[in-house]
Amino acid sequence: MNRGAIFAGVLAAFLAVPALSQSTSKASAPNPFQPPPHTAPFPDLGSGQNVAERRQSYALAPELQRGVSAAELRAQQRRLDAALAALSSQRPGLPDTYVLTVALDSDPVFAREAREAGRVLGARYGAQGRTLTLAGPDGTRDDAPHGSITALVLALAHLGSLMEPAEDVLVLYTTSHGNDLGLAYHYGDTGYGVLSPARLKAALEEAGIRRRVLILSACYSGVFVPVLASPDTAILTAAASTRSSFGCVAENDWTFYGDALINRALRQPVGLEEAARLASRSVAEWEAKARFLASLPQVNIGAGVRDWLPQIEAGRPQLASAPVGRPAFGE
Repeated sequence: MNRGAIFAGVLAAFLAVPALSQSTSKASAPNPFQPPPHTAPFPDLGSGQNVAERRQSYALAPELQRGVSAAELRAQQRRLDAALAALSSQRPGLPDTYVLTVALDSDPVFAREAREAGRVLGARYGAQGRTLTLAGPDGTRDDAPHGSITALVLALAHLGSLMEPAEDVLVLYTTSHGNDLGLAYHYGDTGYGVLSPARLKAALEEAGIRRRVLILSACYSGVFVPVLASPDTAILTAAASTRSSFGCVAENDWTFYGDALINRALRQPVGLEEAARLASRSVAEWEAKARFLASLPQVNIGAGVRDWLPQIEAGRPQLASAPVGRPAFGE
């Protein structure tokens, strides 16, 4: 087998969904809000004759929709348009925060996590009316625009048109599978893609969004740090660039990292950096008990972030609130 074919096989293996997730989805199929299962192999989306050419191809963030009806495409576009139109404009002279949470995989754990992350981050950063969640059905509802690379890029472009670059802050939370090429977009057997660090950086820059808190929950998500780092960017990732993260079981409400950071640490009256430390500690403890190889969550805070982070953190919780949902790790 040539090196290009080997590379494609490795990609498919990294993006494969565990058997438990597949069987869980199939068992609950009669539920009208049950997300579609993954039953077909992840297709090869790259092009080129050698590994270098194929990596360049994936850096362009390929995305594939197949077998989707025109009615469904139109319905999703209307949902996204309505959600974007409902967002409030920024207030001149005030540092407004816009929160965007995205589930890029149709396994329901990601949709549940993205929805609750939107509520927690929206409350913490005073982003009522300025919070958008992109997530598919989670077993109980299907009321949001579905997450995809295209939906994410369009949402960032719209948020950029609402925000004042010198005042406002974007808080972005993504949850999905991933590998060393980027974040996986995988919706049932109809939607596939890879969101590369280069594509996310380009989308943020095209939108003119300078001040940003980026929280990326996926295996290998540390690959985004060197590409997206800037003086006005805070980046928190679930794993180092060479490590997996854990907890993406379909019936759970949280991944390890989402539970540790969003569901626990950020509900406490602590700053973002301390919350990241608390989350990393919790994740390390759970991984040690499960005998998993440490995921090594990453934190990179730009020098300029400390000038504006206290402003948006002023409304953080004064009292800790209890975690919700099924925990990622049974203690």
